[in-house]
Amino acid sequence: MADKIFYEDIVSMVKKDFASRREMRRPYELTWQLNMNFLMGNQYCNVNGRGEIEQDEKYFFWQEREAYNHIAPIIETRIAKLDKVRPKMTVVPFSDSQQDAKATELSQKILSCVAESTNLSKKISQATTWSETCGTVFYKITWDKHKGKKLGTANEVQVFEGDVDVAVCPPFEIYPDSNVCAGIDDCQSIIHAKAYSVQDVKNIWGVDVQGEEVQIFALDGAVALGGIGYDSTVPNVISQKKQNTVIVIEKYIRPDKDNPDGRLLIVAGDKLLHDGPLPYINRENNERGFPFVRQVSQNVAGCFWGMSIIDRLIPIQRSYNAVKNRKHEFLNRISMGVLTVEDGSVDVDNLQEEGLSPGKVLIYRQGSEPPQIMDSGSVPMEFTYEEERLINEFMVISGTSELSRNSATPTNVTSGVALQLLIEQDDSRLTATAEEIRFATKEIAQMILRLFRQFAFAPRYASVIGKDNKIDVFTFSASDVVSDKVVVDTQNEKDDTTSQKRSMMFELLARGVLYDKDGKLDEKTKSQILSLAGFANWQTDASLSSLHRKKAVAENIKMADSDQIVLDVDDHQLHVDEHVRYILGDEGQHIEPQHFDRLLGHIAQHKQKMEVKVERT
Repeated sequence: MADKIFYEDIVSMVKKDFASRREMRRPYELTWQLNMNFLMGNQYCNVNGRGEIEQDEKYFFWQEREAYNHIAPIIETRIAKLDKVRPKMTVVPFSDSQQDAKATELSQKILSCVAESTNLSKKISQATTWSETCGTVFYKITWDKHKGKKLGTANEVQVFEGDVDVAVCPPFEIYPDSNVCAGIDDCQSIIHAKAYSVQDVKNIWGVDVQGEEVQIFALDGAVALGGIGYDSTVPNVISQKKQNTVIVIEKYIRPDKDNPDGRLLIVAGDKLLHDGPLPYINRENNERGFPFVRQVSQNVAGCFWGMSIIDRLIPIQRSYNAVKNRKHEFLNRISMGVLTVEDGSVDVDNLQEEGLSPGKVLIYRQGSEPPQIMDSGSVPMEFTYEEERLINEFMVISGTSELSRNSATPTNVTSGVALQLLIEQDDSRLTATAEEIRFATKEIAQMILRLFRQFAFAPRYASVIGKDNKIDVFTFSASDVVSDKVVVDTQNEKDDTTSQKRSMMFELLARGVLYDKDGKLDEKTKSQILSLAGFANWQTDASLSSLHRKKAVAENIKMADSDQIVLDVDDHQLHVDEHVRYILGDEGQHIEPQHFDRLLGHIAQHKQKMEVKVERT
C-alpha cells in the first residue's frame, strides 16, 4: 500500500509539472502554429486575446482576400541550400600510434554504417524543415534493443544485438524546465511528451493504460480565400482531438547530489511505466545525460527556443497581401464599373443581375437621366511602388536574392564577378544556420559512439562502402570504440561543390602545384585526382599502392617477433616511407631494441634493392 501511494505521488507530481511547463511554453507554441499556417498559405489568421489561432473574416462580400505566398519559396530556397550541409565527421585519435589510428578508423566506419542504416541524411533534412519553420528541432539518440541481428531466445523472449536509433522530435514534443536556458546542458530537467496509442504503450512497456482524448496538431480541411466571383482554399493547421490515445510523459532529470546517475520517470495516464537512472552514458568523461540534441535556425540570446525567419516575414507578407488585394479591387472597379442610376428610371433588379452587357437594350423612364458609369480613374502608382518596396524587403530580411530565389539573373547585373559576389552574399546569410546543423551532427556522432561503447558487448559484423565503391566488411565490439572525440571538417559544403573542386584541381594541375620536384605525379596524388574526377576504378596502380602500404604496415607489427623478407616485387620506396613513419611516430618511442634493429635492417635491405635497380637501369 505504501508503494502504491508512493507511485501515485510520483505520477501526480510528473503530470502537474508537465501541465505547468505546457502553459509556460504556450506563447511559443502559438508562434510555431502561426508560422506553419503562413508557410502553407493560410495567411489570414492571427492569435486572439484568448491565446488561440483564429481566422480573419471578410468585411464585405466583394472584398478581395487572396494570399500571394512569398514565404514558401523563400523557405524552400533556404532548405535547398541547407540540405547541402552534410559535414564530414572525423574521429580524432588520442595519439598518432598505429593502434589508436586503427581504432579511429574503426570508429569512422561505425559512424558511416549507422548513418546509412538510420538514413541519417534524410532525418537531418526533416529536422532542417522543422527548424526553418518553427525555429527549433531536436534529435533523440537512443539504444533500441529490438533492432539489429537476432541472437537467440531467453525466457521465450527474442533477444537482439540492439542498435542506435535516431529520431527527429518536433519542438511541440519537448518541454524544458525553463524557457530562458541557453541550451539543453543548462536545463535541470527536460520532458519529452508524445501521443501514443494504447496498443503501442502495451507493446513497448507492457502496461495496460486507459485511453483518452488527446489534443494534437493536424491539417484541417481548408480555409476559404478568393474574391468577388471566385473562391480558393488552403490547408489549415489546427488543434484536433485523437481518440483512444494517451500522452506518454518522459521526464529526464540530470545527475545531482540526490541522484548521481540522474533519473528517468515515464508516466502514461495514471500509470508509472518506469523509474530509474538515466539510461545512457552519452556525455564526456563517462557521465550520464539527456539523449537530446538541439538544432535551431537562428539563436536568440537568453532563450531556449530558436527563431525562424518566418517570424520576420509575416508582417511583410500581411502588407504585401493587403497591397495586392486593394490593387485588384481597384482594377475590379475600373473593369466592371460602378453605375449611377436615377431613382425609378430603370429596372434596378435587371441591371444588377445582367449589368451593361454588350448589345443590351436599356429602357429608362422618359425624361430621366440614363445610367452612367462613374469615373473611377486609374490605379494610383503608389500601389506599384509599395509592391516593389515590399518585394525588396522580402529579399533583404530573408537573405535570399532574386538570383537564388527565382533562378533569374538581375537585370542590372551582367558581370560574372558580380554574380559570384551575389551568390557568396546569399550563402553568407546562411552561415549561422549551417553551423548549427554541423554542431548538431557532431553531437549526434559523439552520442552514437558512446552508445556503442556502452551496449555493444557482443562482437558484431557491419559493412560500409569503402574505397573504389567496394564493400568493406568489419567486426567490432564495445572495447574497440576507444575514441569518441569527433571534429567537423572545416570545409564549407555549400560553397565547395564537386564541380568547384574539379575546377580547382585542374587549375592546380595546370600551375604545376601537384607535381613533385622531378615534375611527376606520385601514385597517391594520381589516385586522388582520378577519384575526384569520377574515374577511380580506372586507376589500377592506385589500388596496388594501397596493397603495398597495407603490407608494410603489417610488417611493422610482425617485426616485433621476427624478421620479414624483402621481396623483389615490393615497392621499395613506399615500404621505406611506411617503416620510417612507424619509427618516427609515437609507437617508435616504445618499441623494444630488437624490434628497432629489425626495422632498421629491413629498411636497409629495401634501400639496397633500390640501388641495385638503379644500377641496372
